[in-house]
Amino acid sequence: MVLVLVGGGPRAAGLVERIAVNAPELFPDARLEVHVVDPHPVGAGRVWRYEQSGLLRMNSMAADVTMFTDNSVVCDGPVRTGPSLAEWAEAVRSGGLSDVDLPDDVVDELDRLLPTTFPSRRLQSAYLAWFYRDAVAALPDGITVRQHRTRALRVTGSPHGRQRVWLADRDRPLVADAVVLSLGHLDAEIGAGERELLSYADEHGLAYLPPDYSADSDLSAVRAGEDVVLRGFGLAFIDLMVLLTQGRGGKFVPTPDGLRYEPSGHEPRIHVGSRRGVPYHSKTGYRMQGDPLPLPRFFDAAVADELLARQDPFDFKADVWPLLAKEIGWGYYHELFTGHPDRVRLPWPDFAAAYTALSWYDEGMTALVEAAVPAVEDRLDFERLDRPLAGLAFDDGESLQEHVRRYVEADVARRSDAAFSADLGAFMALLSVYGQLPRVLVSPKLDPGSRLAHADGWWTGFFSYQASGPPPDRLEELLALSRAGIVRFLGADMWVRPEDGVFLAGSASAPDVVRATGLVEARLPAHGLAATADPVLAALRGAGDVVEELLSDGRSTGLVRVAEDNRLIGRDDAPHPRRFALGPFTTGRAFAAFARPRTNAPGFRQNDGVARTLLRFLAEEAGNRSESVA
Repeated sequence: MVLVLVGGGPRAAGLVERIAVNAPELFPDARLEVHVVDPHPVGAGRVWRYEQSGLLRMNSMAADVTMFTDNSVVCDGPVRTGPSLAEWAEAVRSGGLSDVDLPDDVVDELDRLLPTTFPSRRLQSAYLAWFYRDAVAALPDGITVRQHRTRALRVTGSPHGRQRVWLADRDRPLVADAVVLSLGHLDAEIGAGERELLSYADEHGLAYLPPDYSADSDLSAVRAGEDVVLRGFGLAFIDLMVLLTQGRGGKFVPTPDGLRYEPSGHEPRIHVGSRRGVPYHSKTGYRMQGDPLPLPRFFDAAVADELLARQDPFDFKADVWPLLAKEIGWGYYHELFTGHPDRVRLPWPDFAAAYTALSWYDEGMTALVEAAVPAVEDRLDFERLDRPLAGLAFDDGESLQEHVRRYVEADVARRSDAAFSADLGAFMALLSVYGQLPRVLVSPKLDPGSRLAHADGWWTGFFSYQASGPPPDRLEELLALSRAGIVRFLGADMWVRPEDGVFLAGSASAPDVVRATGLVEARLPAHGLAATADPVLAALRGAGDVVEELLSDGRSTGLVRVAEDNRLIGRDDAPHPRRFALGPFTTGRAFAAFARPRTNAPGFRQNDGVARTLLRFLAEEAGNRSESVA
C-alpha cells in the first residue's frame, strides 16, 4: 500500500508519529510506503526551516513547545510521551541524545537555553527535524518513508481507484492508495487592490510589498533613510522590524536606563499602525502561582452540545462570546484568588459559587467583581483590553508617541511580573475553549454574517492579540527603536492612501500625516480557495474535486470543505474516500501542529483520528487486494 503526504511540515511529522503508534492495532503486519512531498526539509517545513534569518524567533518559551502526546490528550490511539523543546535541549546537552547533529550557531544557542527562553526558529527547526526522525524510527517493520524534495503539482484519480500525485521534478506520478494534503499556511494570489498598489508604486518609483511570510520577503526595495509604512502591528510586524533594523547591522545595547538602539545608518524610518494602534500583548514570562486550573468549566462539550441542539439560529457575539468570556474570566479569577488571595475580599469558594450562577453580562457580575476585587487593574475588562486607544485623540504625533510608549512599557512590566499571573490564567482558558469551538463555528445554525464578522473576524483577531504576542524583549526593542526615532506609531484606525506620488498615512489618534516612499503589508496572505497560489489546490478546484465552504446566505469563507474525518469534499457533495486534508486552509480549522504540554491539544487529537482512519482504510484496501489476487 502507498500513502502520499503532500506537505512535510510539523503537521506531516505528527501524522507519521500517529501512524507509528496506531499501526500495530489497526494495520498489523502492514506493508506500507509513505511518501512525503515538500521542497523544504521534512519535519520543519517552510515556516520552521533552518534557512532563514537567525534573528527570527518563536513566540513561545522552550518549555511550552512539544510535539508529543501526554496523558492529557484524549484520543483513541496510544499516548507516546517525549521531550518538550526544553527537555530535548537538555538531553542533547547532557549527551542523552547522541544522534543529533546541529549547526554551530544552534549549538551555541542550545548551550544557553533555559526553559523560559524564547528560542530561535532555527533551534525549533532542529527539534522538529529530530522529532520527525524519531517518528520514522518508531514505525513498525514493513512501513517505510521516502522524502521528495520537490513540489506537488496536482492529484488525479477516481474515488474508486488509486490516485496519482504529479511532481515538479519527474514525468511519472507517484501512485497512491490514499493522499493527505498537509499543506500548512499557504500563499495566495494578490488581489485587485494589491495589484493597484503595485502598479502605483512602479509608476512613482516607490516600494510596495504585498502580504508575505516575513522570512521570505525581499526587503531590498525598502531604502535606507526613507519613510516606510508598515500596515499591521502583529507578529509579522515584529519580524519585519527586526529584519529592517538589527538585520541591517543595528545593535541593541543594554544600559542602566533600559535598552538603547545604535543605528547602522541602513535603516528606513518605520511608521506602524493598525486598527488598534498598539502591538500584540507581550507573552508572559512567569508561571502560574495558584492552584491547578479546572478547565474547561463553562464551555465544555456539554455546553457546546446544548448550543448546537437549539432550533433557532444563533449569533456568535450574542450567544457564543458570553460563554467564552465567562470561561476566560474563570481562568483569570481562579488564578487571582488562589494565587494572590491578599488582593481579593472573598474566599475563592464563595466567589466561584456566585460567579457560576451569573451570566457574563449580568449586572450582578459587575457588582460581584467590584465587591470582591478592590483594585481596578485586577479586574478583567475585555473592552478596555481590546481597544486601548479607543476614544483617545492627541493634539500631535509626539503626544501619541509618548502615550504608546507608556502603554507598551506597562504591558511589558505586567507580563513580566508574577504578581499579575491572573493574565496567564486567562491565557490558559483562552486555549481551553478551542477544544469545542470548532464544532460551533462550522454549525449551519451559526448566523452567516456573525460567522464572518464576529467569529472569523473579530474573535480571531482578539485571540491573536491576547494570546499570540511576541516575547517581552521584542517589545523592549520596539521601545528602544521608538526612542531612537527609527519607529514611529501612527495610531488606531490607521489609513493609507496612494496620493501625490507617495503613500500618505495617518490615523484617528493624531492629526499628523506621513508621506512615505514605501508601504509594506505586515501580515500573512489571507488564503482562500478561489485565490490559492498552491498548484495542487488550484488543480483540484479546477476539476471540481475541492469546493469552498458556503454559508447559508451563499457567501464563501474561502476554506476548503472537509468532512468530519477530514476527507476532502468535491462538487458532488460527497467525501472522497482516498483524499484527506489537514491545516488552516480547511474547515477542519487551524489547529496548531505543536502545542503546550498537558493541554489536551486539539491538533494532536486530530492527527490521531486521521491516522486511525487512514490505517483502517489502507488495511481494508490491502485485504481487498489480497482477495482479488487470490
